[in-house]
This record gives sequence, C-alpha cells and structure tokens, in this order.
Amino acid sequence: MNHATARIAIAYHSGYGHTAKQAEAVAAGALSVPGTTAELVALDELTDDVWATLAAADAIVFGAPTYMGSPSAVFKAFAEASAKVWGADLGWRDKIAAGFTNSKAMSGDKLNSLVDFAVFAAQHGMIWVGLDIYPGWAESTASIEDLNRLGSWLGAMAQSDADLSAEKAPPATDLRTAHALGARVATVTQRHLRGAQAA
Repeated sequence: MNHATARIAIAYHSGYGHTAKQAEAVAAGALSVPGTTAELVALDELTDDVWATLAAADAIVFGAPTYMGSPSAVFKAFAEASAKVWGADLGWRDKIAAGFTNSKAMSGDKLNSLVDFAVFAAQHGMIWVGLDIYPGWAESTASIEDLNRLGSWLGAMAQSDADLSAEKAPPATDLRTAHALGARVATVTQRHLRGAQAA
C-alpha cells in the first residue's frame, strides 16, 4: 500500500532569532524521517498562505519564546485568530500537535507555555505528542550535553543566555532535543496516517 507523505508544519514566533533556531531543529528532525515534508511557518504576519499551509498539514508543531511566563504576544494573537478555524467545524481536528519554547532562564516558567500550547491544541481537537526522552543532566555523572537536559516531557525546552546572539544560543544540546521532538512528531504522524488509511 502506498502511504501519503506526512506533512509537518512548524508554526512559530521568534523574537530575537533563538526560537527560530529551535524551529529549524524541529523541522530538521521531522525531515530525518523518510516520507516526511516539513515547512517553517513564521507567525509574524497571518497571511492567507499561513492559514492554507496549516490547513494542509497533517501535524502542526507550535513554538514561541516564553515571555513573562507565557507564550509571546505574537503567538497569542495567532491563537486568538485561529478561532475562525475552530469555528469551521474544528478545522484542525485530528491533526497531530506538539510544542517547543525557549527562554533565558533555566526554568523561566517555560512549562506554562507548553501547557498553553497543549490546551490550545486540545481546543482545536488535535492529538498532542510530547517528548519520550528521560531527563538528562539529572545525576552526578550526567552532562549538560544530555538530551532533554531541562527535563521536559510535554514538549521541547531550550535556554538561551540573555547576552548571547542566536548564532551562539540556544546550545546544541537543546537543539538536538528539538530535533528529537521533530522526528517523533513525524513518526507518530506517519503512524496516524497509516491508521486512518486502514480504517
């Protein structure tokens, strides 16, 4: 049986470029799974092309920096504007969803942003996918280079020192974690599509 290509959209806002690097890592992870396409969808301007790309996607990975304990205002504006999709018989129903976020602090209340993304996805009738990686950097013999060094399961977290540009932060370990999330989303989306075809 021929299976359709899994189309992954990464819908993100980045204030200073750090979260954009995370988005690129998610896309690279998705593309590492054969039979997958990935498209970066910046949310700074909510054009017709943005909505069309998201409508055509099989999975949408949401991303934004965490500012003052929640996703950026640009992302929140996108979430509110998506009410028109919600009102059209849950236009994103049964799409796979996931999320990622970045802040300058090690915690920065990033979990709150991931919860926002998950609730947002749930309101759209989407199916949430988290990380399946044990927390890294959590034992005396562990390393800052471990995957999932910030210990998140709901989505991928990254930390960027405030005095470093997007060329130097977030660190490679956080980008590898984002890559792993993208690969997992692609794998789960392909399984979801195969199940839908068999039903």
